[in-house]
Amino acid sequence: MDARRAEALPVRYAGLDDIVKRVPVSVVWEITLACDLACSHCGSRAGRRRRDELSTAEALDLVGQIAELGARDVGLIGGEAYLRKDWLEIVAAIRAAGMRCDLQTGGRNLSEARVAAAAAAGLCGVGISIDGIGATHDKVRGVPGSYELALAALRRVRAHGLSSAVNSQINAYTLPQLREMMDVIIDAGATNWQLAITTAMGNAADHPEMLLQPWQMLEVMPLLAELAVEGRERGLFLQPASNVGYFGPHESTIRNVLDPEIFFHGCNAGDTVMGIEADGTIKGCPGLGADYAGGNVRERRLKDIWENSAPIAFNRRRTVEDLWGFCRTCYYAETCMAGCTWTSHALMGRAGNNPMCHHRALEMDARGLRERLVKVRDAPGRSFDNGEFEIVVEPVPPAASTRVPDRIAVNG
Repeated sequence: MDARRAEALPVRYAGLDDIVKRVPVSVVWEITLACDLACSHCGSRAGRRRRDELSTAEALDLVGQIAELGARDVGLIGGEAYLRKDWLEIVAAIRAAGMRCDLQTGGRNLSEARVAAAAAAGLCGVGISIDGIGATHDKVRGVPGSYELALAALRRVRAHGLSSAVNSQINAYTLPQLREMMDVIIDAGATNWQLAITTAMGNAADHPEMLLQPWQMLEVMPLLAELAVEGRERGLFLQPASNVGYFGPHESTIRNVLDPEIFFHGCNAGDTVMGIEADGTIKGCPGLGADYAGGNVRERRLKDIWENSAPIAFNRRRTVEDLWGFCRTCYYAETCMAGCTWTSHALMGRAGNNPMCHHRALEMDARGLRERLVKVRDAPGRSFDNGEFEIVVEPVPPAASTRVPDRIAVNG
């Protein structure tokens, strides 16, 4: 990619040099687990603060340590980040250290005063979580009226000149409403739309009825490709999360930033992405569970954890031999490495076999088969925990074909 293209990309996008040097370009920092929503899909089971969240002094010291590693973008999450009393101090410190700072929020109590204060502190942008239209959103988020409050927050963010984005879950409730959602968020001023498949972690592990089935990737991916092309024409950039894909005919369309040949290059947790929990626990990705915790900044310096902790560096050690099931024999195995670690571990109890894959669904469909997930073990009820599912391979029902015709050119 040439220099002009690179300069046009958001700072959170990693280049080849970042990948080689393992720079944590994008840091997602849960600064509190306190929350004013009750989301049915919440991976961290947020609601109350963690027992031992970092103090203000510890948080501000951590900002400096993050900057020392070369991070360029810090996203503050919760729980609900604005419920932490010193959150604006953290925002200001991140900006003073030369990094971009964004807020990801449900927006229920993101008042005019809070938005104004955040803008004054240097906040760069806000991502509002919107999951469905009206009652659907309220059901997913667990609070009546939260849909209208989220839209109002999005408009406030736009009015204060901050970059405005929307984050949405793709699940059994929201999938039928994605097209209508795009119209709504464009009208409300969003310019970026990140979409992630709901992962069977935390609260979502307790609600298997909301999870998509693997064969539904045959519907999801053509739809996202259509929305990506239409969105670009209307000023909305659709950004798929790392658990959306992989390697089907729409791969370059949904991931196209400025390069028409772009495609998924494997999980980047612990390479160019870092997750931080409110008590100072460091992970390679904010969604990963306790098995992937690399250490705590109260006990070790961040640089030491990032560079030397084995649970952080799992992607550097992973080989095709670590894959299993369909993913072990897949044509794209060496590049994809079973896609999103978070998704496969949450579903299967260990990484290396990810049924939520477009290429895989297409291959199965060509053989007249499909995969169905059946829950066999409940989650224990902790933050970022998971149950376990089994994969049932079955014939595609003749009267309920899942195949959706491709209606769009591969590169949009």
